[in-house]
Amino acid sequence: MSVEKVALITAGGSGMGAGAAKKLAADGFKVAILSSSGKGEALAKELGGFGVTGTNQSVDDLAQLVDGAMERWGRVDVLVNSAGHGPKGDILEMTDDDWHQGMDVYLMNVIRPTRLVTPTSLPSRRSSPTRCSPHQGFSARGLLGSPSFTPINTQTRTSA
Repeated sequence: MSVEKVALITAGGSGMGAGAAKKLAADGFKVAILSSSGKGEALAKELGGFGVTGTNQSVDDLAQLVDGAMERWGRVDVLVNSAGHGPKGDILEMTDDDWHQGMDVYLMNVIRPTRLVTPTSLPSRRSSPTRCSPHQGFSARGLLGSPSFTPINTQTRTSA
C-alpha cells in the first residue's frame, strides 16, 4: 500500500470544499471528493484523485468515497466535512423541520463520514484522521443576537 497522505472532502465540488481539495492536493495529498453536482468528480480527476457524485446525507454515497480511498491508497489521513447549504430564515419563523434539516446538513454531515473513516485507522493503531468542518452553521437571524448559529466549528485530532 502507498504511504501517501490521503484526504477525503465531502461537498467538495465548489466553494470551501473545492478550495480545501485544491490546497490539500497542492500540499501533496491524494484527494477523494464527494459532491452532489458532479463537479467534485471533475475536480478530483484534475487533481489526480477520484470523485463520487452523491450526497453527504447518504451513508451509501459516503461509504463509496471511503471504500474507494481505501482500495486506492489504503488509508485516510484527513476528513474535510464541507456541508453544502441548510435552511435560512428568521429564528421565529423557522419550523422544527427546518431545524432538523439544518442538523442533518451541518451535524450529521460530520457524524456519518466520521463513523466510516475512524475504523480505517484502528488496525494500524495510528492516530485517527484529522477532521475539519465548516465555520458557518445555521443562518438563523435573531439567535442570541447573532446573525448565525454555528453548531460545529472545530478541528480535532484524537488517538485511536
